[in-house]
Formats: sequence, structure tokens, C-alpha cells
Amino acid sequence: MTAPVFLDVDGTSIAVRRATGAAPGIVWLGGYKSDMLGTKAEKLAEWASGQGRAFLRHDYSGHGESGGAFADGTVSKWLLQSLAVFHHFTLGRQILVGSSMGAWIALRMVQELSKAGENRIAGLVLLAPAPDFTAELVEPALTKAQKRDLARKGFFEEPSDYSAEPYIYTRALIEDGRNNLTMNGPIDTHCPVHILQGLADADVPSSHALKLVGLLPADDVTLSLIPDGDHRLSRPQDLDMLVRAVDAMVRQAG
Repeated sequence: MTAPVFLDVDGTSIAVRRATGAAPGIVWLGGYKSDMLGTKAEKLAEWASGQGRAFLRHDYSGHGESGGAFADGTVSKWLLQSLAVFHHFTLGRQILVGSSMGAWIALRMVQELSKAGENRIAGLVLLAPAPDFTAELVEPALTKAQKRDLARKGFFEEPSDYSAEPYIYTRALIEDGRNNLTMNGPIDTHCPVHILQGLADADVPSSHALKLVGLLPADDVTLSLIPDGDHRLSRPQDLDMLVRAVDAMVRQAG
């Protein structure tokens, strides 16, 4: 495993791994509490390497090998870091591959790049997409105790199915989420979108992916539903499907 390089973004050291190669390049955007060495990112890195294709991934602050505290993170902060990495390390057209919260970051990146007149996104592949998860999935389900913790302590904890460490949701994360909503109106990505969604996803219901599809009226959208797929989509057959989706997107962009 090669060591990461680090990019300073607003005083925080962001860990980046980059393989140069053909365009369109692939940019991986991980989920909440995930790092760039997860199963899906590693599988894509291996595939991209075999294809001689550029591949870029990074850890958000408070994740993996990057600096900063997880509890200080917000979508705005992680979006800013992702845009800085994108601008610093990519050339030419790129396909954004976003997993869970990474799909939210990907959609926000497209909005911000488009606003800046940059039309370099050739496609989006979104796995178990969780745009607006703070407002759409976390806030409506808050218990009295969690609301009390948010008011008094500024955060609440929830056990995680994926790690011994609990998930931490801060008041700042939830309030900032409201400033980054993407599902409050039609979304123009100006590129093809392929969504992979497991029907056995206990974290992000498939209805969320269907709602997202309904908000992408102007673009070429493919939705692949995986009957027994969970939120992680990390089984061998899920990884094969991911690679096929990215490969097809590359061909379409070609």
C-alpha cells in the first residue's frame, strides 16, 4: 500500500491517494465514518489500475488518515475538502463515484462546479445514496433523549453496525445539513447518473433512492435495485456490479 500524500485545506491535513492514468478519471467519495481504504474503494482502485485509468480518493477530515476531529465535521466542510482535492489533483473529465453520504457530496460538488462554470463531470455512480440524510433520515427519527442530548451536549451517539465506535451526530452537522439540501427541488447534474440501491438496506431505505430518481428529470438515469443488497454493498456480487456500472459509465463518456 503506497503512503498517502497530504493536502492542506484550511489548516487541516487531508490524506489523498492518486493514481494517474487515462481520462475520464474516477473520483471516489466515501460515506459517513468510512475511509478510502474500504472494500469498495480498494476494488475500484484495483480495477482502475488494470485499465490504466486515473483514480483519486481521499479521507474527509476526522476520517481515516486525515487530520481533524470527526465531531468537528460538517457536510460543508467535507464538501470544501472534496472540491479542493478535485481541483488540485484532477485533469480533464471525471466520473464521481459516491457511496452513501459520498453521493450527497458528489451531488453538491456537481452543483458547485456547475456554478463556477466547470463542466468536467462526465457521469455519476451513486451507491446507496444518502443525500440530505440529516434532514430526511436522522431528524424525523430523533427520540426525546436524542433531542435532549443535542440541546444539552451538542451531540448524540448511536451504536454502529459497522464499527466498535459509536456514530456521533452533532448539532452542527444537522444544522449545516439544512444548508446543503439537494432533494428540495429538481436536480440538474448535466451528466448520466447510475444509482445502485439494495432493497435490504436498513440504513437508507430504497424509497430514498426512488425519490432521488424522481428529482433527476433532465438526465439519463439508471436505477439498479439489488433485491438482497444491504447498505454496504460490499459482497463480491455487489463489487462486480459496481465495477460494471463504472466501466459502462466510462464507455458512455468515451
